[in-house]
Amino acid sequence: MQRVRWAHVDVGTERVGEIGPGLCVLVGITHDDTGALPARMAAKIARLRVFDDARGVMNRSVLDTGGEILVVSQFTLYGDTSRGRRPSWIDAARPEEAEPLIDSLTGELQALGVNVATGRFRADMDVCLCNDGPVTLMLEL
Repeated sequence: MQRVRWAHVDVGTERVGEIGPGLCVLVGITHDDTGALPARMAAKIARLRVFDDARGVMNRSVLDTGGEILVVSQFTLYGDTSRGRRPSWIDAARPEEAEPLIDSLTGELQALGVNVATGRFRADMDVCLCNDGPVTLMLEL
């Protein structure tokens, strides 16, 4: 997850998702992730205080700032490079398991009142973003 000034994702020549200030969230799903995960993750992401308040202290959430979230499915986050020189993707959930959880995460974020854009599942995507400060976090629930 990165705090961004803007972010977008393209598939070929088509822009499929775009946001202004907010968060770019790359999401990996593994085999033991369940249907309970999206609601917990959405609540955490939407309420995580990573935006500056008037004193310059990270004390505001994306909900507080009215920011947006770009959610991009990224199975390669579960790439295992512990052996050899070619990553193994064995820890990544199969697409038919992962896609409904990604869709549910997006829906949960929208239900919290966040404007959400997405990439396209199973597509070769170009993700572009402009970091807003040194704020890059890894969340595991």
